[in-house]
Amino acid sequence: MSVMALNQTAPETFNGSEHRRRLLQAMASMAATKGLAAVTIADVVGEAGVSKRTFYEHFESKDACFLELYQAVSMNALKTLRDSVSAERPWQQQLEQALQAYLTHMAASPELLRTLFIEIHHLGVAGERARRDVMDALASFMVETLGRGPGESAIDEGLALAAVGGINELILQAIEQGRVAELPAMTPVASEVVRRLARSH
Repeated sequence: MSVMALNQTAPETFNGSEHRRRLLQAMASMAATKGLAAVTIADVVGEAGVSKRTFYEHFESKDACFLELYQAVSMNALKTLRDSVSAERPWQQQLEQALQAYLTHMAASPELLRTLFIEIHHLGVAGERARRDVMDALASFMVETLGRGPGESAIDEGLALAAVGGINELILQAIEQGRVAELPAMTPVASEVVRRLARSH
């Protein structure tokens, strides 16, 4: 499977018009290069090749644009997870395969990954809601994956959410320590976290 860099997200990931897609891709590029705090709307429209008027036809603010980018990239990462599993395999193998694909996807664009993971906490209630929606979607994927295939092992939503939180902390630690490139090598640890929680259920 081909894993796309976060700042090279496929155009179909971004819903809406061509201008909207270009603005989101421009926000991804600018946020990865400068960090969200330093990005201006002028930066985004310059990169996208559109006017400020066009920007405001699609987004009410820079934060609104970034939130939609966060949601789009997160859903693309979830698609990577879903595309990586093979239902005929034991859940343990499906889990490790999915986490390997996910962590490789995360490692593909260190600058944007840092921006997405860190800046989302600074966007207030809207940012927290977006982050929670992503974590819930990942937990639901985990419940679904661990509940099918040979050697089935169930995990409930609460334990799955705890596992997602633990994996999220591993990613944040790697970001803070400048070890994003090592994320794929953390697959065994992330897989073991989930396996232990599944066995405890």
